[in-house]
Amino acid sequence: MQLTYFLLFLPLAFATVVPRADPCEASADGFATKGTGTTGGAGGTVVTVSTQTDLEKYAAASGPYIIKVKGKITITPLGKEIPVANDKTIVGIGSTAEIYQGGFGMNGGKNVILRNLHIGNTGATADTDYDGFQIDTSSNIWIDHCLFENGQDGLIDSRKDTTYLTVSYNVFRNHNKVFGIGWTDNVTSEITIHHNYFLNTTQRNPSADNIKHAHLYNNYLYGVTSYGHYSRGSTEMRMENCYFENTKDPVTRDDTAKLAATGNTYKSVTGTTAANSGSVFKASDYYAYTLTATADVPSYVKANAGPQASICPS
Repeated sequence: MQLTYFLLFLPLAFATVVPRADPCEASADGFATKGTGTTGGAGGTVVTVSTQTDLEKYAAASGPYIIKVKGKITITPLGKEIPVANDKTIVGIGSTAEIYQGGFGMNGGKNVILRNLHIGNTGATADTDYDGFQIDTSSNIWIDHCLFENGQDGLIDSRKDTTYLTVSYNVFRNHNKVFGIGWTDNVTSEITIHHNYFLNTTQRNPSADNIKHAHLYNNYLYGVTSYGHYSRGSTEMRMENCYFENTKDPVTRDDTAKLAATGNTYKSVTGTTAANSGSVFKASDYYAYTLTATADVPSYVKANAGPQASICPS
């Protein structure tokens, strides 16, 4: 009887328990998948934060963390950029998580995911360097489904050879210097920017300076008053199925830059639209992607960009 008892329960003793994936995790796309890949805090400790103290603690901690932000966190002092260490996912719960009057910063880091957050409202009368997310000399970053607005300096500044960056399904609105890329003489960075909504902005939408491979597709620009997508310096840019409406100088290119723009729509635009120039890389040689039909871009992007309750329910 003892032997029978042991054999009966032997399969249970050696059963494998497979942990359920956190519903707030997702997979990056575009150039963020290259190099060592972008997984953020996958497989690490999961924490929920609702205070600046806890957010700073876990964002700077060593090792992988999935940091879920609950509700509105007001950052002090005004404009502080919370340092983010390697292997972090920072994701908002529901559609109301907010980093108010502050932002994030990386320097020399890698493997960070920032999703489903409302970031900004650091506007000030003085000329200060308050960014929504400043990224210096870092790699493998995915910024997705965030709302950036009313900052002071840049909503996103990708600087000093930051590479393997994907920026997708974000809303950028009510701001001057929106999204600057560059601050280097090297031409090494590879960046994907897709399905973003630039609304009532001025310049740097984005300004892509000295980028080895810049792939922009299915972005919707409305009410831009200075210039739209800008291939700058020695950048090589492929632009596909973007929709420009009520926008000044929708596509700009320096004489030294390369540009292949196809499938775009220009509605009620003013100023100039740069001509294509040079031999430009094919994004499909680097990763798979699916284009949204240009005519559908305004409605699709407006419905899907920015924080969504379904991305991280709890």
